[in-house]
Amino acid sequence: MDVNLKRYGLYLIRWQLSTPLLAGVLILLSTLDPLTATIIANFIGGLIFFWVDRFIFTSKTLAAQWEVKENIRCVDCGKVCRGYRLVRTSNYDRTDDSAPEFRCEACSEIKTKELRERGIDL
Repeated sequence: MDVNLKRYGLYLIRWQLSTPLLAGVLILLSTLDPLTATIIANFIGGLIFFWVDRFIFTSKTLAAQWEVKENIRCVDCGKVCRGYRLVRTSNYDRTDDSAPEFRCEACSEIKTKELRERGIDL
């Protein structure tokens, strides 16, 4: 699944979870003017959910992690250039790879397509 789709899904779930919390705050503030109570409830929601949203939209846990090195020899075509390798994603982990395989940009794109076809989330 695309990382942006994952983030969007989590955001929608978070949005739904905020409803009961803010409803509870509005019930507690029911003696106030409705506009004032709504402003206070939204302020409290912002204080809480800013951190949740920040995690959703900036977390490296949800994104694929790549390693980039200069002056490598592409494992596929042999070209010496900037090299790329996928280190980790949700269902793929080569963190402790003793012999990492770097690829030039063109070969990396081909390999990325192959991984997607095998069901690896990128």
